[in-house]
Order: sequence, then C-alpha cells, then structure tokens
Amino acid sequence: MGNYYLAVDLGASGGRLIGGCMKDGHLALDEIHRFENGMIRVDGSLCWDYQHIFSEILTGLKKCSEMGLKPFSIGIDTWGVDYVLTDGDGKVLGKTYGYRDSRTEGMDRKLEEFLSPEELYERTGIMKAPFNTIYQLMADKTFQPDILSRAQNMLMVPDYLNYLLTGVMKCEYSEASTTQLLMKGKKEWDTELIRLLGFPERIFLPIVSPGTYVGELKDEIVRETGCSPKVIAAASHDTASAIAAIPQQENSIYLSSGTWSLMGTLLDEPICTEESRLANFTNEAGYMDKICFHKNLAGMYMIQCIRKEDGNKPNYGKICRLAEECGDFPSRVDVNHPRFLAPENMTEEIRSCCRESGQQVPESLGELASVVYHSLAGSYAQTVQELEKLTGKNYDRIMIVGGGSSAEYLNRLTQETTNKKVVSGLKEATAIGNLMVQMAAAGEKADL
Repeated sequence: MGNYYLAVDLGASGGRLIGGCMKDGHLALDEIHRFENGMIRVDGSLCWDYQHIFSEILTGLKKCSEMGLKPFSIGIDTWGVDYVLTDGDGKVLGKTYGYRDSRTEGMDRKLEEFLSPEELYERTGIMKAPFNTIYQLMADKTFQPDILSRAQNMLMVPDYLNYLLTGVMKCEYSEASTTQLLMKGKKEWDTELIRLLGFPERIFLPIVSPGTYVGELKDEIVRETGCSPKVIAAASHDTASAIAAIPQQENSIYLSSGTWSLMGTLLDEPICTEESRLANFTNEAGYMDKICFHKNLAGMYMIQCIRKEDGNKPNYGKICRLAEECGDFPSRVDVNHPRFLAPENMTEEIRSCCRESGQQVPESLGELASVVYHSLAGSYAQTVQELEKLTGKNYDRIMIVGGGSSAEYLNRLTQETTNKKVVSGLKEATAIGNLMVQMAAAGEKADL
C-alpha cells in the first residue's frame, strides 16, 4: 500500500474530506468528514464564512488522527472566481463576497469603457459571466476603492485556505484561470490588462502549477489536530480536479454535474474565435497544461433550491422519481437565464417564468423538477451541437461525473436529447482528481 492522501473538496452547498490510497492497483477511498456550506447574508451582501469552512477542515484533520490515519499530503479544491483581499500581514480586508452577490450588476458595462467584449475574450479566452473575478474586482474598484487601495494580496479561495494552513501564499494555475485576467492558454497574468483596468498589480501573486508543494502545516495546527501532512496545491479549481479524474477517450465529452454543469472537452490549445465567444465557451486551465474547453451551464442548484423550499423532505432520488412520474409535463425554461442565478424564491421564479411565457404553471414538486430536468437536458443538447461545430469533431459519448451523475432520470433525458451514449459515475470525481494530482506530485503515479 502506498502513501495515504487527503482531499478537501469544497462545493457551494457542502464540503467533504476524502482520504485515499492505492491498494492492489486500485484507488481506495474513505469519507472522513462531511459538512454543509453556503453563502450567508452579511449586511445585505452574500458572503462566505471562511472561518467556518476552515474550522470544518480542522475537524476533518482531527478525525483523521482519531482514525489512526496519517496523510502524507493534503490538497484543497473549490469553486472558482471568488477571492479574499488581505493586507501585508495577511489580515482579511472587507467582506468575503460570494459570486451570487448582486454587486457585480452593471460591471460588464463599466468594463466595456476600457475594452470591448471581443477584445477581452481574444486576450483571455474566458467566457463572460457576471460573477467572474474581473467583474468582482471592478465592483471593488467602484464601491470600495479604499479597501482595494490597501490590499496587498488577492488570494483565490483554495489559495487562502492553504495560507491559513501554512502561512504561505501561492496562486494555483487552474483556479487563477477563472479570474479572466490571465493571458489565454498561459500561466501568466495579463499585466497590460490589469493596468488598463486600474487594478493594483501588486495583489496578483506568481502562479504555480497543480502539484506544487505549498508548505508544512503550522505548528499550532499540528498540535491541535495531531496531523502533519504536507500541503500541495491540487488542481485547485474543482472543475479541473473533476476532469482530471475522468477516463479520457478521444471522442468523449465531459459533463461535471454539481451545483453547476460544466460541459466540454480537453484541448491542447485554446479556441478563441468569435463563434466560441458568442456561444460563451471558456478556455480554463486543466491539469498537465491541458485546456478545459467548456461551457458553464446551470446545474443542480435549481433542484437544490426547490428541495429546500419544499422543506428538504424528499431526497434527490425521490425528486428524480417524482419528476419521472410527471415526465409529460410540457413546460420548459431557459435554465441559464440570469433570473435563476439567485432569486428570492426559485420555486416562484420558475412558476413566474412559465406564466409569463404562456406555458402551464408547475404546481407540485414533481412538476417543478420535471421542468428543470427537461430544461437542463435541452441545454446540454444545444451545448453538444455548439461544441461539435466549434471543434470540428463528432463525439460519440458523454462522461457524466460529480454529484449530479446520480440523477438517473436526468441522465436518460440527456441521452435522449443529445443522441449520444451517456456513461455516468464517479460521484466523488473532484476528490478523486485532487488525490491523483497529489499522488503524481509524490511520484507515486507517473501520470493520470
């Protein structure tokens, strides 16, 4: 048996610490700790509680010690685009905003005063999304210039958590690529763009590759938890980790299905044509310098919301079955419309959308879920068509991983609407990819 490794996999709705090691040629996994996560309201703003998240990571480390496990290394992956601004002593400045906060409304128009959407995409290769880091920083510049002027460092979420563990600041490539501030396909900040937009250059740290050693745990954390793993910069963007875990086949499309759906394929070079910009495809950094060419689509967030609004009574398997029973319900919505990003009430937003478009209004939980699942499948089918046109390739299968891969009814709808073979599994793909990068860093596995 090889070394034991620990993956901290943080999503927008929950976090988990998954341990793993190689046994008889297979990757054996242990779920060490699982906890809930989510944005909280602070003075009217949607923010993250990083002290809560960090305390849960420490709880997971303590559980490792109690179980007699001694991880060789630990790696953290999270969602993209969000960050923490700190002063020279590493103290957090201002609020720790979440990507669903409304402060970025109108920031795209402010940014267009400096350069056009076409120029921005040509420079960075990153799709336009209202919550991208570039727009969040523009909001900082607009609404809290004093904080931005005092900031000495910008740490993306996994980089900040690594800093809390080690006291060392490093910026990992895959996560940095979600900022829309890197030169396309390169491990370099676009300093010309940063200067043009008036962001302070000093806050952007040097970029390191996935698998880079960050540092050792602080002494006080070792004493508190009884664990002393090395900290490794994993493929810190959870999408990059999930994709790293997928068995890559020449004619396959990946679909990382969770709170969001990321659908695309791996490339050696970015595609930054006007056609790909209009289709809103992105060129994010993956492991081994691959380009993750995909579209960021609505995912299971809508289902998570309507379940919560129904009192969290049925589990997701039951919701799937209820949706299937209402499979002939005719209404559809554009799941990628901004109105579904952070509505006050998702259930009522779906009903209002159907009402406004003259469609039958869903009443029951099953009817609501049927609308969402059918609409998601339709979104996937459109994305497959766009992907084949942009890459000039025909794909014969879709590999679905992540928590949403267990939604069997949605998987069947996806197969029907895309006319592709659908292979689903690897519910913990993100944690698996995280672990594999750590193994490679330790020299235990030559490549993925």
